[in-house]
Amino acid sequence: MFSSPAVKPLVVLLRLAMAWVFLYAASHQVFGGFSVSGFLGSTKTFHWLFAPLATEPLAGVLSFLVAYGHLLIGLSLLSGLMVRLSASFGIALMLFYWMAHMDFPYISATTNFLLDEHIVYALVLGLMIATSAGHIFGLDAWAAKLDQVHRNKWLGWATA
Repeated sequence: MFSSPAVKPLVVLLRLAMAWVFLYAASHQVFGGFSVSGFLGSTKTFHWLFAPLATEPLAGVLSFLVAYGHLLIGLSLLSGLMVRLSASFGIALMLFYWMAHMDFPYISATTNFLLDEHIVYALVLGLMIATSAGHIFGLDAWAAKLDQVHRNKWLGWATA
């Protein structure tokens, strides 16, 4: 898979770019007055699914989970630790955002027909899983060697 010398640096750069995307979002959400209410309350195609999530107290809990989820995913991708786990959660978030932006068949604007950046981000995160991106200049290679990780199947999976 890594027959080209350019693959590893590109995977690392993609991992760091995705880390930036999540950390930048978190910087506005964790340290500001962020709420999912406005975003989820204005959905179109899947309004029946998202609108109930925009009401309190659920919106407060979801706002906390989204903000700190972005932060944790970003830190994981930045450090290369438990990339498989964080990328999986990142893919789930990107698919939810894609659905929430949808005004079928357009996504957030008439210039995005069926696809937008959320699907591209999800695909990049999938590449992070497929290439074991945390093992390339990341902490997953180190963590995978620890005895505690070998004894716990979930930690072993997260650092694989």
